[in-house]
Amino acid sequence: MRFGVLDDRLIAVLPDGAAHDVTALAGPPAGPAGPLQRLIERGRPLSAAEVRSAPAADVGGAAWDAPLPFPRKVIGAPANYRAHVAEMGNPNTIVEWGVFLKASTSVIGPGRTVELPYTDVRTDQEGELAVVIGKEARHVSASDALDYVFGYTCVLDITTRSTEDRSTRKSYDTFTPLGPVVVTPEEVGDPDDLALRCWVGGELRQDSNTSRMIYGVSRLIAYASSVMTLQPGDVIATGTPEGVGPLADGDEIVVEIERVGRLAVTVSAAGALPYGNRMGMPTA
Repeated sequence: MRFGVLDDRLIAVLPDGAAHDVTALAGPPAGPAGPLQRLIERGRPLSAAEVRSAPAADVGGAAWDAPLPFPRKVIGAPANYRAHVAEMGNPNTIVEWGVFLKASTSVIGPGRTVELPYTDVRTDQEGELAVVIGKEARHVSASDALDYVFGYTCVLDITTRSTEDRSTRKSYDTFTPLGPVVVTPEEVGDPDDLALRCWVGGELRQDSNTSRMIYGVSRLIAYASSVMTLQPGDVIATGTPEGVGPLADGDEIVVEIERVGRLAVTVSAAGALPYGNRMGMPTA
């Protein structure tokens, strides 16, 4: 099953393509986190019969919103593909770095615009598989980890190559495009064997497979849960393969993941400024 959000309505799409408005089944009215968060917190998946009983929805040409516009946490996995480690010129991997956090306010939906912060500092695309946590997880084993997954979606971990801490460089507003839908595990199958491709301005930059991750999905969830409590609706970006590169004003970024979906956003430098003029620089 696939879940997406349209104008604050929660839409479920069954494997046969039938779409239904299941907002009322998700529970009480949603707050800023949106109706999918409410469904996840309900703690019980919708059955196909429940979905079919809901009103039909027309999703032809839909402009989907971010499925989780304000997740409790966005967790990142740095240097989780060895070929990406090699291209960045630093031998450390996720084993040494651990995980990091991104600001939830950096999330945007499909069709939105990534806003470049600087005119003279490189900002890159990083196409990734995202895991959505379905129930609270703390100190879970790798063998049990997939039981805690609600679903999977596409994410772009936009990154500025400046001097600040990783969480700062990845947390600018608009730096976490997410969506378009969250796909439940039975439709995705093995999350550690999915083709992943990413284009920028029509150029194929990233062409890999999640089988090349250093920490696969199960191990990554287990590791993250050993550090912090994972909560329903948390998003884990699982890391990017090689092929990251600079973004420019007017670019379109597209990430496509096998059996998960295709996410596209645009890029603007309209508000960019020189790095030396950024807030926080000392004044004479």
